[in-house]
Amino acid sequence: MAQTTTAPRGRRPEAQKTKDRTHWLYISVIASVVLGAAVGLLFPEFGKSLKPLGDGFVSLIKMMIGPVIFCTIVLGVGSIAKAATVGKVGGMALLYFTVMSTFALGLGLVVGNIVHPGEGLALTPYDPAKKAELDPTVAFVLDIIPDSVPVLPVLFVALLVGFALQKMGPAGQPLLNLLSLVQGVVFRILMMIMWVAPLGAFGAIAAVVGSTGWSAIGAMALLMGAFYATCVLFIVLVLGTLLKVVTGVNIFSLMKYLGREYLLIFATSSSESALPRLIAKMEFAGVSKPVVGVTVPTGYSFNLDGTAIYLTMAALFVSNAMGFEMNVGEQVGLLVFMIIASKGAAGVTGAGLATLAAGLQAHRPDLLGGMGVIVGIDKFMSEARALTNFTGNAVATLLIGRWVGEFDAERARAVLSGQVAFDEALVAGHGAGQSAEDAEGAEATAGSPRAAGDGFDPYESPTAAEQAVEGHPESSLNVTPGLEAAGTRR
Repeated sequence: MAQTTTAPRGRRPEAQKTKDRTHWLYISVIASVVLGAAVGLLFPEFGKSLKPLGDGFVSLIKMMIGPVIFCTIVLGVGSIAKAATVGKVGGMALLYFTVMSTFALGLGLVVGNIVHPGEGLALTPYDPAKKAELDPTVAFVLDIIPDSVPVLPVLFVALLVGFALQKMGPAGQPLLNLLSLVQGVVFRILMMIMWVAPLGAFGAIAAVVGSTGWSAIGAMALLMGAFYATCVLFIVLVLGTLLKVVTGVNIFSLMKYLGREYLLIFATSSSESALPRLIAKMEFAGVSKPVVGVTVPTGYSFNLDGTAIYLTMAALFVSNAMGFEMNVGEQVGLLVFMIIASKGAAGVTGAGLATLAAGLQAHRPDLLGGMGVIVGIDKFMSEARALTNFTGNAVATLLIGRWVGEFDAERARAVLSGQVAFDEALVAGHGAGQSAEDAEGAEATAGSPRAAGDGFDPYESPTAAEQAVEGHPESSLNVTPGLEAAGTRR
């Protein structure tokens, strides 16, 4: 038992190192954008000549679209089936996540159609045939990068494979395990590609600014401002109203309670970093362990409100910048595609860009030429995405707890008002060291994801897709809360 406890804990320092390296990537991209804009303004012709750097990076992202979509959809179908097995809580969580993410995607489309970001940039349409006009050496290097496969057929096949593997039951588990390893390789390659993002962003921004001058900077600033404003309105008006009506909790009180987590997310540009603290704080605020154990991990893959707003607004920005405005039918098709394709890739750097590229390629392949500009400003919007995703999951946990009768309103009011201070010791072990007053009902939650005594950390991997196939003995997606024998697998 001691060995089981030591293994997962020993992996944490390595994970922390990875986050630190990603933070340096974030800083590098910002520096590249500033430098690219300066080069484009001061040396326009030289800036235009750097366009192949952006085109090469877009080609690398395109190369990964098929594998990313296939792996995330197949494993996403698996995670849906696993979450549904936990009964009322899982089913209600999935329904809520689907409705809210669809609403967020639609909100992004509405705001994008009102603001019209990207208009007037007149970016050059993507045309692979134009590689022949480049310097022979540059053309040779770009030709090494393979073309992407059609997105919609990949999506169709992935859905069929995912449902087929679920119908196979235990016999399909080895294939799911194998695919989870393939997904790990795919995302590792994607992360390697993202380390080239500073170079791609530098070339793309320098070329755009060199061609259009200050108008490009203004258009990018408009998109970022509109996106931040939309996220704020979504949190305050949409989530805040829902939270107040259903639970009586004020959204600003909740945000104050989660203040330290917001600072952590802002520093890392990832909501993953605050996952253990969100689990502990939601339990401390009066939501039962089984509800938190199902809602929070599943929400990290399926309740990505900030990412949903970003995907549709960024797609409209690229469409307007290329001079090819999408009609209503194309926008609805894009929304439906994003609803499906955006699931299961949470927390993976570059997965959002790959999903955006997949949506553009599926509907208007000629829009891929504008992806380079998005690479440059993507990092500036990452904090808003992460903060909105995190807030959406916190609100979802309280709402679902209320709907299933597993929410202590008096406890929540006392905690959020500051009358009962949060105990930081609860974060250790993701709340395993709860105080005596929090132990009430422990017998009922003996089979819950964090009940126990063997010290295994079921949240080492935050995404639902990973939890569904990695075989965590007490994963919220592998156990049924309330079973008498703790850790009994489905």
